[in-house]
Amino acid sequence: MEKLKIIGGNKLSGSITCSGAKNAALPMLAATILSDKPIIFKNLPYLQDITTMFEILGSMGAEITLNESMDFMISTSKLHDYEARYELVKTMRASILVLGSLVARYGFARIALPGGCAIGTRPVDFHLDALEKLGAKIELKSGYIEASSEKLIGCEINFPGVSVTGTENIMMAAVLAEGQTVLRNVAKEPEVEDLANFLNSMGAKIIGAGTDEIVIDGVESLGGTEFVIPADRIEAGTYLIAAAITGGDVTIKNVQASRMNNILDKLKLSGASVIVGDDIIQLIMENHSILPVDISTAPFPGFPTDMQAQFTVLNALSEGSSVVTENVFENRFMHVQELNRMGCDITVKGSNAFIKGVSALNGAPVMATDLRASASLILAGLCAKGETIVDRIYHIDRGYERIEEKLSYLGADITRLPN
Repeated sequence: MEKLKIIGGNKLSGSITCSGAKNAALPMLAATILSDKPIIFKNLPYLQDITTMFEILGSMGAEITLNESMDFMISTSKLHDYEARYELVKTMRASILVLGSLVARYGFARIALPGGCAIGTRPVDFHLDALEKLGAKIELKSGYIEASSEKLIGCEINFPGVSVTGTENIMMAAVLAEGQTVLRNVAKEPEVEDLANFLNSMGAKIIGAGTDEIVIDGVESLGGTEFVIPADRIEAGTYLIAAAITGGDVTIKNVQASRMNNILDKLKLSGASVIVGDDIIQLIMENHSILPVDISTAPFPGFPTDMQAQFTVLNALSEGSSVVTENVFENRFMHVQELNRMGCDITVKGSNAFIKGVSALNGAPVMATDLRASASLILAGLCAKGETIVDRIYHIDRGYERIEEKLSYLGADITRLPN
């Protein structure tokens, strides 16, 4: 199993380009099932989760090619299998996103109940209940979801709780449903808006994405499109924190600052100087002490749960005490035990992490438990004294494109060790 070796203490400086957003790309890849025309993606990140979605689509009969411009073209015109098998689905919860597209276009789907990071239960009930309201018949058989429908019919759906993948799955199902579908209490994340823009570029009729209510007028069919994957706001936020904890000066290019206001506001409160341009963000932390900042995660536009672990590290190195509250997932403090092994002073009680800032961390062998926990351990290693070995980095490869290369370019001493 590959590992990352980090020798801490280097101040990060320079500029890097933000990759395309995994959480935007995955539902779009699932949505290619809705059309029999070729679809071209630009700025698609090279990540394990993207590879997994390619494998799922390929197993169904999709044709995936890479051109000389490094753009991916996907054609699902020859799909012959409407099943997402367990051996693929078990590593990535976003696999459930093919469910709505398959039922909408082909009238049948067989999807293994999904796996992925062990950060909470994240049930798929919202997806299934909403699909039933659209007219699908749902059965659970031997660990698989089987959904079928002769024709989906638009209706009004009130989600009992905010679910990003639930919102996206039902959006994809409803674009080919007969009549109008109104979705209420939906997720407002930028990636939901990205999916709506992508589907509309294929000929869908969706309004309201980014608000509490989305209205979808069903169409007979969707066409092809060429689409640029937007920048990954979580990746950008992670590298900005890397700059902050090392007292550095880092510029992130190809990023949309308007989607990161909640992150940037907290970074400013921590003592960082943040400069925003048209498509760049610069963070300067030279000669500044880190100030403690309380964090409470919430669905967008609240503070993102995917940045909680990284900000926990920032607070752990601050001059004071802080509280980090996790309101989205019930099991997302698994990184704390490993951080404490490196010298952090963090106590978890229920959904709260009580943090007392320390002056320094010490390198140690640590083990990643999920994607964002991996990022937090790497961040801690960047500023720790001595050597840190981060094990089980297959998690990090699910969501960060060439992380060791980007950090090395900024001046970090980080090396990928082979199996």
